Amino acid sequence: MPLDLSEILVVGVSSRALFNLEAENKIFEEKGIEGYRKYQQENEDVDLEPGTAFFLVKSLLELNNKANKRIVEIVVMSKNSPETGVRAMNSLRKHGLEITRMAFSGGEPLAPYMDAFDIDLFLSKDIKDIQSVIDSKNCAAAFIYEPPKDFNPKDSRVKIAFDADAVLFSDESELRYKTEGMEAFHKYEMEHENEPLNEGPFAKLLIKLSKIQEHLPTRIELSPLRLAIVTARNAPSHMRVIKTLRKWGVYVDEAYFLGGIDKDKVLKAFGAHIFFDDQEAHLDKASKVVPSGKVPYQSDSPMQAFGLKQKG
Repeated sequence: MPLDLSEILVVGVSSRALFNLEAENKIFEEKGIEGYRKYQQENEDVDLEPGTAFFLVKSLLELNNKANKRIVEIVVMSKNSPETGVRAMNSLRKHGLEITRMAFSGGEPLAPYMDAFDIDLFLSKDIKDIQSVIDSKNCAAAFIYEPPKDFNPKDSRVKIAFDADAVLFSDESELRYKTEGMEAFHKYEMEHENEPLNEGPFAKLLIKLSKIQEHLPTRIELSPLRLAIVTARNAPSHMRVIKTLRKWGVYVDEAYFLGGIDKDKVLKAFGAHIFFDDQEAHLDKASKVVPSGKVPYQSDSPMQAFGLKQKG
């Protein structure tokens, strides 16, 4: 009987996002696959150090113990061959990560396998794979930044933070702000306050995370899984966000409407295990204090065209 994953959060994470494999990747770039294979075989029993997504994955897996049933499934996805992936498999065991599903594609793109593994969220350091997943709309996906120095969350709860526009919600409002200015943006948002925002690339993920909270044995306000929105929106545009979440039936633990204030200090105070945003201007600072991932625009989106026009 096929495994029902409809009520299980499935996260696909590349080995480079889970473990620090930057030195190994440099060997691959400089010495090719033969040099890389030789190095990995010679170091199969050397533990890999945690990468950007490590603490998120570790904490998500611990939710299974708190729920007394499996509500999270992690799939390690790698372009390594099974042979060169042995070191990663050994490191999973050494770090005590209970992960049983893996995909080693032997150099082939991973994007086509999202549907096959029922992935809800894909984390990788391969921007081509991430862009392909975003364009396919199969699941949420983010390009993972370098890990912040000395990040080691003391809080046993899982904390996930999201930007609003172009992440949880569509990029329509952001495009309006970029092309028409702040005044027109606020005016439109006030006039359409009771109209739900359209879903963005991370909407379904947020909805599923909210459902996962219901399986945890505490009141939702005390949940070991905390969700936050950290957005540049501020009054009066904040009400449309809150009313949209109500329409979706989503409970968000915390929301910060910053109105142009830098996000990094708020994210550090929140203690995010990961933060998702679409703009490098926010991510460059945020990624220095918390693990962070960039959510690219769809290749055919107006925001993508606008960005290319600005650069040109």
